[in-house]
Amino acid sequence: MSTLPSLTLPKPDDWHLHLRDGAMMKAVLPYTARHFARAVVMPNLKPAVTTTAAAQAYRERIRQALPPHMTFTPLMTAYLTDKTDPDDLERGYNEGILFAAKLYPAGVTTNSEDGVTDIQAISHILDRLQKIGMPLLIHGEVADPAVDFFDRETVFIDRVLIPMRRNFPELKVVLEHITTRHAAEYIVSEAQISGGKLAATITAHHLLINRNAMFEGGMHPHHFCLPIVKSETDRQAIIMAATSGAQMFFAGTDSAPHPRTAKESARGSGGIFSAPNALAIYAQIFDEAGALDRLENFLCLNGPAFYDLPVNAATITLEKLAEPAQPLKPILTEEGQEILAFPAESPLSWRVVEKELL
Repeated sequence: MSTLPSLTLPKPDDWHLHLRDGAMMKAVLPYTARHFARAVVMPNLKPAVTTTAAAQAYRERIRQALPPHMTFTPLMTAYLTDKTDPDDLERGYNEGILFAAKLYPAGVTTNSEDGVTDIQAISHILDRLQKIGMPLLIHGEVADPAVDFFDRETVFIDRVLIPMRRNFPELKVVLEHITTRHAAEYIVSEAQISGGKLAATITAHHLLINRNAMFEGGMHPHHFCLPIVKSETDRQAIIMAATSGAQMFFAGTDSAPHPRTAKESARGSGGIFSAPNALAIYAQIFDEAGALDRLENFLCLNGPAFYDLPVNAATITLEKLAEPAQPLKPILTEEGQEILAFPAESPLSWRVVEKELL
């Protein structure tokens, strides 16, 4: 009989996910749906999902792309711009179409050029979100060319987030995909006094690699993401945050597929497609940290508690392997585009016990 550990948990949720659209979405969606019951779907399509009507239409396309034997709930977000109509946000939120609003500072990541140019310009929108209780999900970086690329998160917290929360103390905020010790320490110091209105998501890939991984054996485009991976000191800090059991931290994969040709190009796209392996990575990190007893909090309990949602009734089982599993083969879209699943080279020591095949 095997003595290797296994865990049966409530089916997790992914609180930060990119599905794209069309053939790409159809190819990657099943990898999320088989492991996650719900996911907060990012709105940075081209054109962006900026209105309730656009979110409703996108949600229907996701449902149509879902294989018939799978159950999955997409939670839709609206992409904020300087001209967003707060009445439309309120209507979409009250009708259960919109789950949250997404703040991309203009120019910080993929398809963010139409994002917010100045926080002061959307003060009336933030005030409305605060009044109706609609969460604000933040890509926390500045796009200022005078700021070092590796400091963009830290500068955003100090320059933008701290004043924003001072002006809107009742606004429910999630600082997404944190990558630095500064961010982890800020969330810990502020979350308790915020009355449960501040939290952060942490990705699998930021837990697994540091910035050295981008340069091993030459420039490694499949380890390039936005926000960019940081130092080993930063990685250890967010591992400590994730594995602490603290309720203000929960899983958001930021799984972001790009065609292999877009990654392996002169100006490679930022984004890591981790959906097939995210749960295995989280389990491996928690195992290595001696914190498997806290994995359920991070994956399954903390997010629903923050968003006032029930914990999922369905379950999923993770098991440790006697021999590490080899990386997945490239995934093909109907259009013949290849997508590489992260990590494309490193074997993992955990896996999800699959009850059904794609």
